[in-house]
Amino acid sequence: MNFQLLFADQPERKVRYTLTGAKGGFARTLLAQTRLMPRLVPAALCDLDVPGLRALCEELGFPSASLYECLTAEEVASAPPEGTLLVADASLLRHVHHDILVEATGNPKVGYRAACEAIESGRHVAMVSKEVDTVAGVTMSRMAAAKGVVYTTADGDQPANLIGWVSWARTLGLEIIAAGKSGEYDLVFDPQTSMVRQLDESIAAPAMVELLMLGENIPATLAARRMALNGLKTNATADYCEMAVVASNTGLVADVEAMHYPVARTAELADIYALREDGGIIHRPGVIDVFNLLRLPGEASFAGGVFLVVRTGDAVTWQMLAHKGHVVSRNGRYACLYLPYHFMGVETPISLLSAVLHGRASGSDRPSQHAILAGRAIDTIPAGTVLRMGGHHHDVTGVKPVLLGRPDAPAGVAPLYLAAHARTTRDVQAGELIQLDDITGDDPALREAWLAGLQ
Repeated sequence: MNFQLLFADQPERKVRYTLTGAKGGFARTLLAQTRLMPRLVPAALCDLDVPGLRALCEELGFPSASLYECLTAEEVASAPPEGTLLVADASLLRHVHHDILVEATGNPKVGYRAACEAIESGRHVAMVSKEVDTVAGVTMSRMAAAKGVVYTTADGDQPANLIGWVSWARTLGLEIIAAGKSGEYDLVFDPQTSMVRQLDESIAAPAMVELLMLGENIPATLAARRMALNGLKTNATADYCEMAVVASNTGLVADVEAMHYPVARTAELADIYALREDGGIIHRPGVIDVFNLLRLPGEASFAGGVFLVVRTGDAVTWQMLAHKGHVVSRNGRYACLYLPYHFMGVETPISLLSAVLHGRASGSDRPSQHAILAGRAIDTIPAGTVLRMGGHHHDVTGVKPVLLGRPDAPAGVAPLYLAAHARTTRDVQAGELIQLDDITGDDPALREAWLAGLQ
């Protein structure tokens, strides 16, 4: 795509957006980028912490005099049109003149209501809250289509990046064996000290010295690497959430419900994500997964980027590409194509301009519930327990996320983020999937959207 053409047919047009969850990390990256794009206008920003939101905007260089705090619809109506409104109540956004809502609260109930109000009022929606999308994305996409507006994932976040990468490969006729992303935090191994570092945590892993090369028995090497990490956490609920969004938009599903999460170096991905009959770990073509990047100090990170492993086809073509530095498996049958980045809100303006000016979604315009992000009880959860959601990765207390292919999922299983903050109606035994009948107090509108999306 020639991105310079996004504004070409409407040279005087400004795109006005509203943003929920506007004090979060993603929001900051979008607001910072907005400062470099005069024709992209933050019409209103919504966050419960309005004073903190003002401070953030001023830190990013928004003139203080252009920021108007509004508590009522009347104050919204009387605010100068050239300013940016700061509100705590998302319902006020319906009174703001804008083209597209960027929903980034991460709150399933609040995000769903905000997106529905935008669609009903004829505005486009860029959905950053994957927690909302995994429950109601299919239904909201259908609502948007009926209203003649766009419901889209947001460029810069891994789901949209991977969906686009899958679409690119399919257009080229490449057979996708596996698609996925790296985990959020690298495993950095220093052979001189035999220590593995992940963020601020370091552990001794002397066995890793002998495991830096993949060897002939790939599953055995991966198992040994996992053992060497001595229980270091290498998965995250957010990963399952993102891959559920990818599944809805591409039809690719997880190979196993917990995903494989191999500890891998970038150059090994084509060998690891080969089919099992070729020495890899994949049972069937067309799956999604997440890997943990293993690298040495000074080596480049995968940066939460995305990858595809495809069949190579013509051996001479891919041998030539291997000589140019591309990652091709040792047997020459598979290649890994990867984008080692995700730029968060820095890249999101592409989605906003595409939706508003050209009516295009970054993901599929017809997603379907190909997979279910569900939860299994880690230990027995007593009746009456509130399944609280919290933390940086929006974990649900006492529940392990799993990604189920739709045909394999039992009838009545509850999506994880519908269950969040609901109360259990019975003792859910360790290892059991949480069912819709097991929870009460969930949001009725969100449950209705989930059930409608299954039809």
